[in-house]
Formats: sequence, C-alpha cells, structure tokens
Amino acid sequence: MNERFIILLEKYFENELTDSESQEFETLINSNSELKQEFEEQNRIKEVLRKMKLKNPSREAWDGYWLGIYNRVERGIAWIAISIGAIIFFGFVSIEAVNSFINDTHTPPIVKVGISILVFGALVLIFSLLREKFFTSKHDKYKEVQR
Repeated sequence: MNERFIILLEKYFENELTDSESQEFETLINSNSELKQEFEEQNRIKEVLRKMKLKNPSREAWDGYWLGIYNRVERGIAWIAISIGAIIFFGFVSIEAVNSFINDTHTPPIVKVGISILVFGALVLIFSLLREKFFTSKHDKYKEVQR
C-alpha cells in the first residue's frame, strides 16, 4: 500500500478531496484490487463506527466522579488555608525567637553560632524530607496497589 493512497483515503473519508485528487483516487482503486479491498474494509469500519453509540455512565458513576472532584477541591483549599496559617504563625514565632535570641546578652557568641547552625541544619533536613515525600507521592507508580 502506498503513502499517496493512504493520504487520499483519509481525505476521502473527511470529504476533502479536490476534483483532481478524486480522479486520482478512483484510478488507484480501479487499477489495484488490493487497494480497492483496503478501501472497502475501511469503508465498512467507518460505517460501524458511525452507528456506534456511547453508553451513558450510570448515575452512581457520575456521583462518584463529582464526589471525587469535590473532595479534591475541598482538600486542596483546606491545605492551602492550613499552609498559609502555619506560615504566618511560625513566621511570627520564628521572628520573635530570633529577636529574643539575638538580644540576649548573657549567651556567649559561640553558643549562638552553634544553635544557629543547628536550627539551620534542622530546617534544611525537614525541607529535604518534605520535598522528597512530595516528589515520591506524585511519581509513585505503585501508590494504587494495596498491600
């Protein structure tokens, strides 16, 4: 089967053949029995597909679909609200803690540096763990498998 026949066949089924292409297509079909057989087979398939009707999903399927959508939207909004609240709260607490820590004159500078490095390392570790959990939950191909 040649490439030109396939192009003309597609154009035929889409009703996009020009007059010259239509004549060329007819010539190809009439001159080659294999191409004519392929055309008839594709025509039968096209008719079967035209007669097919999609079955409407049941009411339960639609209810489950919308319930899933609502759950995802509601949980997404809830997580955003919780995250914003936590950021504001922990940001304020952190600023107050840092201010009181810096203004404390009784603590030696080496202890301040050590505590600062400890807190920084803990924050980097927590961020790294959260990022890894988030990434693996998005790309885990076995998350639907129950043990």
